[in-house]
Amino acid sequence: MTTSPESLPSAVAPAAEPQEREFSLPVLTFLAFIVGCVAALGAIIFKFLIAFISNLTNYGIFSFELNPNAYGPESPWGPFVILVPILGGLVVVFLVRTFAPEAKGHGVPEVMYAIYHNDGNVRGIVAVVKSLASALSIGTGASVGREGPIIQIGSSFGSTFARYLGMTRSQKITLLAAGAGAGIAATFNTPLGGVLFAVEVLLPEVSTRTFLPVVAATATSTYISRLVLGVESAFVVPVAALPQIETVNIPELVVAAAVGAAMGVAAWAFVRVLEFCEDYFEEMPINPYLQNVIGMGIVGLMGYGFLQWTGHYEVMSVGYATIQSVLNGDKTVFFVLMALFFGKLLATSISLGAGASGGIFSPSLFMGATLGGAVGVLGMMVFPNANLDVPTFAVIGMGAMVGGATSAAMTAIVMIFEMTRDYGIIVPLVLAVALAVGVRRALVSSDIYTIKLRNRGKPIPTDRSTNMFLVQPAREAMSTAFTVFPDDMSVQEMLKSLPAEGRQHVVVSEGGRIAGFIRIGRIPYQPDRFAGQTLADIVTRDFVLAADSSTLNTVMTRMSKRQRTFAVIIKEGPGVPRPEDIVGVIDEPEIAGALVRNHYG
Repeated sequence: MTTSPESLPSAVAPAAEPQEREFSLPVLTFLAFIVGCVAALGAIIFKFLIAFISNLTNYGIFSFELNPNAYGPESPWGPFVILVPILGGLVVVFLVRTFAPEAKGHGVPEVMYAIYHNDGNVRGIVAVVKSLASALSIGTGASVGREGPIIQIGSSFGSTFARYLGMTRSQKITLLAAGAGAGIAATFNTPLGGVLFAVEVLLPEVSTRTFLPVVAATATSTYISRLVLGVESAFVVPVAALPQIETVNIPELVVAAAVGAAMGVAAWAFVRVLEFCEDYFEEMPINPYLQNVIGMGIVGLMGYGFLQWTGHYEVMSVGYATIQSVLNGDKTVFFVLMALFFGKLLATSISLGAGASGGIFSPSLFMGATLGGAVGVLGMMVFPNANLDVPTFAVIGMGAMVGGATSAAMTAIVMIFEMTRDYGIIVPLVLAVALAVGVRRALVSSDIYTIKLRNRGKPIPTDRSTNMFLVQPAREAMSTAFTVFPDDMSVQEMLKSLPAEGRQHVVVSEGGRIAGFIRIGRIPYQPDRFAGQTLADIVTRDFVLAADSSTLNTVMTRMSKRQRTFAVIIKEGPGVPRPEDIVGVIDEPEIAGALVRNHYG
């Protein structure tokens, strides 16, 4: 009978079952459905909490009603509204410092740190603290967005739920990413964008076992969110209803390319200015509360300054009203749009540097809309008869800025389409996003999420590579430089029998069967005490057997499940494997070599 790769016996008794449990894909997908439900609930509560805090602190009223896409009236506090972000920030600093330091900042770097450097663990308390701290920051006027908090909230629940169930590290990370994607999908009403965000930014591996749970979570959260909050898109684009005049508008593509290049530079500036502000405030020789007073005081002054100029607070809070105003075509003056861009860039960087809790996605949309609109104004001057308009390039700028700042190009393209439902701008949008990402990466390799971790000495991969080496047959990855010795041979004899040069693996046989292996250089050889040591005294038995037709993935999976570190490769055939059936071995150097060849050729 031919022995299949999956049924080959191990030479030793199985190791004790690990503490962690691995769930089947259907069960994991069902658990992701639960995570999606909770993430949607979190996003809904978070939105109403922001509305309540905003109404209470800015107008002194108790209400959960707030349309973020419309400008609110002037605060009755007059110039004392400058104090609102300061007071809110002081409470935020207290919550973060006392209960969850991870809740400081925009959240996504902390989630990425958990995935790559902390075994997918995000503390449950983070969800509670992040909700309160971010709602206070946004509601009192800090120039931050909603997506970072809800990503951290969703990932916190996913990770905590997985830890409670005793999941393996890989499945814990899958639920964490599912929670994050579900949160962003529910927040922006963008199910596809939520999936792509999890895939592009968070998941270290993309496969059926990771993709399906993420899809289940994001679809569920979007459905629940729509039941409660409605099906309207995040922004209304009036030009979306206009008919397409021509298949390809060359001037539009030219201006879109200019928008993409400008957004690449803007994304670079955002990364660097935010990095500077975070470092500058952290190095201030004063306590965090005074840092907050200084930073949020500046943001309050900027908001009040814009109120005196444009009639609205503009750069404070998420800024959706300003974005909608640009998309409506209400803001078409170049200098006003540029002032809004630079104002938001500084206000967001200072807010996060001073200790606010919130995301950078919404500020990126704001900066993209204003700078894109400004480039559109110039484009209309250069091509006056090309049927160009400011809202179109504002939308293109939104996608290009998000893609350039976060490196999530596909997420940016799909989310902008889902938020605006304007399919007519897809071609120029793709062009602009590609250019923005390329220009930003030419100026700085790290994006807005990864640079913070890089500066901490905890880098995140900037490129994703498929693990093609895992589908290699074992016969291609194994080493054939091995020798089989009987277990009753003395260690001294074995050492004399090995070649003087080159690396040689040693396999030990015992009475016609494969007994184990020996790593030369790690043998516990003590000639002064045990002159008669034999290979049986020093043999290592934590190995697995695998057929030469097995894939490297099959071999490594078996090694991992059985907690082994060495594989003996045999030729397929009937009967119990014998020493003469050995055709190669796979040890740490063989695995490392396959990995290096996969990534670096």
